[in-house]
Amino acid sequence: MLAIAILAAGKGTRMKSSLPKVLQPLGGATLLERVLKSASSLKPDRLLLIVGHQSELIKEKLIKETEIEFITQKPQNGTGHAVQQLMPILKNFEGELLVLNGDVPLLTQETLQKLIRNHRRFNAGVTLLTAKMKNPKGYGRVFTNKQDKVISIVEDLDCNEKQLENTLTNAGVYCFNWQELAKVLPQLSNQNDQNELYLTDTISKIKIAMHLEVDDPIEVSGINNRIQMAACESLLQNRLQKHWLLNGVTFIDPKSCTVSEDSIFGRDVIIEPQTHIRGKCQIGSNCKLGPGVLIENTVLGNNVRVLYSVINNAKIGDNVDIGPYTHIRPETKVLDKCKIGNFVEIKKSKLGEGTKINHLSYIGDSELGQTVNIGAGTITANYDGLKKHKTIIGDNSKTGANSVLVAPIILGKGVTVGAGSTITKDVPEGSLALSRAKQSIIKDWTAKKAND
Repeated sequence: MLAIAILAAGKGTRMKSSLPKVLQPLGGATLLERVLKSASSLKPDRLLLIVGHQSELIKEKLIKETEIEFITQKPQNGTGHAVQQLMPILKNFEGELLVLNGDVPLLTQETLQKLIRNHRRFNAGVTLLTAKMKNPKGYGRVFTNKQDKVISIVEDLDCNEKQLENTLTNAGVYCFNWQELAKVLPQLSNQNDQNELYLTDTISKIKIAMHLEVDDPIEVSGINNRIQMAACESLLQNRLQKHWLLNGVTFIDPKSCTVSEDSIFGRDVIIEPQTHIRGKCQIGSNCKLGPGVLIENTVLGNNVRVLYSVINNAKIGDNVDIGPYTHIRPETKVLDKCKIGNFVEIKKSKLGEGTKINHLSYIGDSELGQTVNIGAGTITANYDGLKKHKTIIGDNSKTGANSVLVAPIILGKGVTVGAGSTITKDVPEGSLALSRAKQSIIKDWTAKKAND
């Protein structure tokens, strides 16, 4: 059996934030959500979250995660003290306990599986994850023999000059035989500079202690402050962009762009500078995105071009041109071969195939048929001060410049709305709708005004 405990009780004071450290966002998800995702992928029999500082906020964030068992650590007296809180919870448990940290968000499922496999293969009491660091300052050094058995762990401040040359460090991730660990946990002492109980002190008390060196030290990058957070964000983006570069996506300037882990790209996608793909996005093949684009929780078809625009929670068909300076808001569906241009806002609407909205328009709560042409400055007035109302425009209809359609309203197929009209009543198929005041001209106005 496998139990996983995630340590998430710390304050994270160096983050200088009102949020607990584990709830800080990284690449569209919190640090803790990222660790939980890796943990859950192992399908453990028990998933335990040790909380302390602002525990109610953490529980509220994870209220839908019913498989999590919350354990409160009060006061927070170190990692050993945190794991001691599991003793009554796992009293009758037999199997492995995997200990993870809520502020180490880049660990992969593959690395954790390998750690567990090695632990079981050697029938070890504990197997710890290690990493060789270019700059190991501040990390505890791990000393091993040729059989990967751990001889000792020496904290950075306690190392002599010879020991400091060792770059193999303790990553703070452990796989324990729970029954062996439970025997030594009560023996921990707080006789140290921090007056805390250290989980590392159990290693020397367990008969067989092995280690597994992680293939990529980036995986065990921990976060204690916002500088490390920014560095971790960069590492995450490098990992994601490298994956997509190897799978048919071009980034013109990768450093200026961000993508989410939950996004999927087709082949021959070109991502221009200052483009950001967030949430769950599906981008079709042969799309060109950017410069200056933000797309979130959206599906784009094939051959879509987006320039200097924002798209949020929408579905876009094939061969669609969007932008520059278009804002497509949630619950919008744009079918194939549409064109949405300069300074256009669309909200909760459906656009039929081949429809064009080229300039300076607002389309809200509307349903437009095929090959509709919306003139510059057209507005669907969908709000009466209390409720939103729907506008329906039939196939092959067109509106003139500066038209206002006051919803609820239906325009049939093939309708033409004259420029400058405010339409308040339904218009039958094939009709011309006009609502202009009679034009007045006062001759010699300029001269009369000058003489007043």
